[in-house]
Amino acid sequence: MADVVLITGVSRYLGGAFARALSQVDPARTIVGVDVIPPPHDIGRAEFVRADIRSPMIGKLIEQYAVDTVVHMGVIATPLGAGGRATQKEINVIGTMQLLAACQKAPRVRKLVVKSTAGVYGASHRDPALFTEGMAAKRLPKLGFGKDSVDVEAYVRGFARRRPDVGITTLRLANVIGPRVRTAMTDYFRLPVVPIPLGWDARLQFLHEDDVAAAMIAATLGEPADTVNVAGDGIITVSQAIALAGRPFVTIPTPLSTGLSTIFKRTGLIDFSPEQLDLLVYGRGLDTTRMKTVLGFEPAYSTKAAFEDFVAAAPRPVDTALTAIAGAVDDAGSALHSLVGAVPIGRNR
Repeated sequence: MADVVLITGVSRYLGGAFARALSQVDPARTIVGVDVIPPPHDIGRAEFVRADIRSPMIGKLIEQYAVDTVVHMGVIATPLGAGGRATQKEINVIGTMQLLAACQKAPRVRKLVVKSTAGVYGASHRDPALFTEGMAAKRLPKLGFGKDSVDVEAYVRGFARRRPDVGITTLRLANVIGPRVRTAMTDYFRLPVVPIPLGWDARLQFLHEDDVAAAMIAATLGEPADTVNVAGDGIITVSQAIALAGRPFVTIPTPLSTGLSTIFKRTGLIDFSPEQLDLLVYGRGLDTTRMKTVLGFEPAYSTKAAFEDFVAAAPRPVDTALTAIAGAVDDAGSALHSLVGAVPIGRNR
């Protein structure tokens, strides 16, 4: 049983939610939460310590608190939330390197749990119907959060070779969605007009925000499970998701995905990378057999139920919002029409 748990990234939404959930599961456990800024939310019984995992000082903190379990939730998914792509990469990659170096030197550390992403599988037309944990990406992510997570997992494997006495669980989470969490995917499905790739209807899997905390608890308190895919049962397609959300949509030719990502960022509408847009073209499926049989975890929400819970809390589009998005699209309208002509706009009622 873990006596002292250190949680990184506790000031971010999912890190704070996990700290609260762990506090309720075991009131006797010592929990230490670290981040570079104070948490804007409740973190349960966790003691907050302002610390930067990019600094070697994290090692002294691990030693000071006699930490035996480290839960790494400090890998940041969106660059805007981190202060830019350069800062995001530094926190994700350099921060993980420093954290693992500190764990390697700490003889009391016996368990490591890492929050990763299914984004390490990438998205391409050559992908299998379902990725198992032993499969490699057909096209590795080259940018953003996916690329950072590939590097993070490589460092974790290196750490495992150097410290075979430490039990490790790496959770590859499907896209997280829910009524309170904010991600690139929740921003996308909250757009007043949703752009979808012309001629494609990708399969998507989601993981409810509450199930993230529950899965992290299962990994923290259970036996080491190596690498595990985590997703809600079932799939929904992009068109089904938009219909559930009740949003109007506009079809965009797939060659414009990079340009569309730039438009999103410049207008501040959504922080989407080109590789995240690839997911909307090709989709991705995860085999969750190990989640159920090895980790011993089953999400409370299916993919569809998680999305429906998100939709129930999402504001519906109104005329003023439609006017605002139309203005943003007009900024790039001449480029779109010169390449492909007018694109149809559809409505879900």
